[in-house]
Amino acid sequence: MTAAEAAAPARAQPFSTKVVVALLLVGLVAFAGFTVLAAYAPEMRGGGDPGAHALSRSAVGYTGVRWLLEEQRVDVAVSRSFPPHDADYSEEPVPLVVVTPPRGAKAEDLEPFFAVTPLLIVLPKWVTERDPVRPERVLKLGVGPAAPFAQMLKGLSAETTLSGRKGWSSPVLTGASAPFDGARLPLGRIDSLQTISGPGWEPALVDESGAAVLACAKARAVCVLADPDVLNTQGIRSRETARAGLTILNTLRGDGGPVYFDVTLNGISARHNLLKLLLTPPLLSFTLCAVAAALLMGWHAMARFGPAAREDRALALGKQALVDNSAGLFRMAGKEHELAPAYVRLTEQLAARSAGGERAPHGTGERIAWLDRLAAQRGITTRLAELEEEAEDARTRHDLLGLARRLHQWRAEMMRERR
Repeated sequence: MTAAEAAAPARAQPFSTKVVVALLLVGLVAFAGFTVLAAYAPEMRGGGDPGAHALSRSAVGYTGVRWLLEEQRVDVAVSRSFPPHDADYSEEPVPLVVVTPPRGAKAEDLEPFFAVTPLLIVLPKWVTERDPVRPERVLKLGVGPAAPFAQMLKGLSAETTLSGRKGWSSPVLTGASAPFDGARLPLGRIDSLQTISGPGWEPALVDESGAAVLACAKARAVCVLADPDVLNTQGIRSRETARAGLTILNTLRGDGGPVYFDVTLNGISARHNLLKLLLTPPLLSFTLCAVAAALLMGWHAMARFGPAAREDRALALGKQALVDNSAGLFRMAGKEHELAPAYVRLTEQLAARSAGGERAPHGTGERIAWLDRLAAQRGITTRLAELEEEAEDARTRHDLLGLARRLHQWRAEMMRERR
């Protein structure tokens, strides 16, 4: 390395640790938010759709009448599944289900709802398109053809005819049958009032000419509101129309039951998916535990807890390993106590070598007697012959441990070892 290179400042790192950690945290939070939004996306859709349904705030939507019902402390809900998951038809009062089918709905789409009573079907009337300038609103193109409704309602009446007035009018609705007997409901200005008739229908509310604006099926407890302007936003801007619409809903729901606005026919449904199940109790606790475990694993991967553990050999080398392995074999076989006599002889040889060296007797019995005499001269009361007999009687590991302690003490006294 040259002097110039040594004097040059160290090159800066391209990313600092704080920046990397911040990027990771932002990525994790963004991923978590995306996952939650993906799980609940079906339930969040609909508010920006300006169609004729209960989540729409456009002129043909029914959000306004929902708010009016809530102001009257009526239990109101928007059902994204059929049948409504929280509706209980076994107890009183039963809920009123309001269905707002689009113009392209078929009889097969409405058939499952006929089993739900009481049921109010609000027919569409206007043909609209989304306002390109204000997407939450619609542009009115005119009154759509009434022919498709006869096919849509064939499950309730073999023949259904829809008629419409020309121009604006302020009709007055009067009750023609129960439960609207004696009712008189003036409406505000209505454009092209739409009425319904047919052999399978019994008029419930009629205008001045006797044409039914609200009719109920004779074979089922199902009512049809022919003109949606009685309930939609552009209609209830008139106080009279709003009062009439609320009267219709409150009368049909009977003994104060809740009102459910169905939006499944409008293509706004909440379907179960795996992500939503994992974010809903009781599986939410499992998800939180799994996320916590993943974070701990990531933290463990980034920062080591303590020094790295060295990997030992599968078969250790050296005398110590040989001794440990041999001792392990004796321990596994339960033969430790059989080592007691050998341990006594080893202690005897070490003590004799330390006390007399070459002068010590060579025979085992003679050497033990010589060591006992030497021990008596040194004031040691324990006799090696007694320890040898105790070794022969050892039967358990605890016997061996007790003998080893006494041998160690005897050897320390004989050899005058420091303790």
